[in-house]
Amino acid sequence: MANNMESENVQQPALAKHDSSVLDLAFAMDCTGSMSSYIKTGQDNIRNIVEQIVASEKSDIHLALVEYRDHPPEDSTFVTRTHDFTSSVKAMKGWLDACSAQGGGDTPEAVADALHDVLKLSWRPEATKICVFISDAPPHGLGARCGDHFADGCPNNLDPMTIVRSMAEKGITLYTVGCEPSITPYKEFFAALAYLTGGQYVPLAGAKALTQVIIGGAQEEISLERWMEEVNQQVIAEMNEKGEANVTEDELCSRVHSHLQSKGAKSKQLHRNMGKLQEASKFAKEVSAYSNMSDVRSAYGKTLAAAPVPTHPPSRSRGMFSRSSAPPPAAMAMAMAPSAMDGISASEDCYNVAEDEVQMEQARRMVQKSKMRNNFNFK
Repeated sequence: MANNMESENVQQPALAKHDSSVLDLAFAMDCTGSMSSYIKTGQDNIRNIVEQIVASEKSDIHLALVEYRDHPPEDSTFVTRTHDFTSSVKAMKGWLDACSAQGGGDTPEAVADALHDVLKLSWRPEATKICVFISDAPPHGLGARCGDHFADGCPNNLDPMTIVRSMAEKGITLYTVGCEPSITPYKEFFAALAYLTGGQYVPLAGAKALTQVIIGGAQEEISLERWMEEVNQQVIAEMNEKGEANVTEDELCSRVHSHLQSKGAKSKQLHRNMGKLQEASKFAKEVSAYSNMSDVRSAYGKTLAAAPVPTHPPSRSRGMFSRSSAPPPAAMAMAMAPSAMDGISASEDCYNVAEDEVQMEQARRMVQKSKMRNNFNFK
């Protein structure tokens, strides 16, 4: 994109048409053998989830579900099973009730195929678009010593990085819910996907808190989308005035945050254990900038080079270093370490929603959304 672009050449149809009372909420769920408790939580609580969002946000909600397992011969049941958007909670509950947890094969699952199906759902142009992606295993082709029988990537030649970039451009915000500790060696990848769309990575040590994560995440994104048109206009104005090459992301985010503060902007915020969610790490942000899984695999390979080779035998159960997965790379150790807000043990994770001034981290996420939706390339 040229630096001296004219303002009339910048299009923003999705933002201009946005209606904060309209919500498209999609779920993508790993339905392999280790996920039964998460599936049951969805089955038991979907009506409560919708009722709470409607009560607090007065939203017109459409729901969709993408189930995924793996490719044969790792799994012979299905790769993905997709249920497009419906306004019927009864239909959604029926889909969830029909879900079961079984199979799985090698450690990675059909993550790329699930993301592809999410992208192809019938998203309404004017809606706040959220996908809650629930997983405890990496995609094929990550190269993180995870016993991958499709080490070159998805057998259908689908690339998660390409797909999620398209999701971000379409205005779909991704909340990646990592079922820990199984996901821990791969959490930076899922954090990178969420960061790319302006979403968040949410760690879960058990299924109990999933309901509040979904409700709180939806409430936060609806409240942020109410400010997105104003943020988008500010970002476009700066691009037109200075050109992409002369705008740094940190400085732009600071100016956007200051502007929102001057307006008294408030938003809902999802909290973990009474504190903020951990921001994406430096490594996750680096991964988010890669355009394909080949580059991501190379980045993981460099961090793994210094990591110890696992001495445990391969295991078919999903645990911290399960199904022949490796200890986390040294470069990711800091990002994986518990943060100061983790005073409560992981098994007692508690999520809640609070309303407060728009935070700097939220301003960064809104700028990231504007960047992707307008195909800007500032650094």
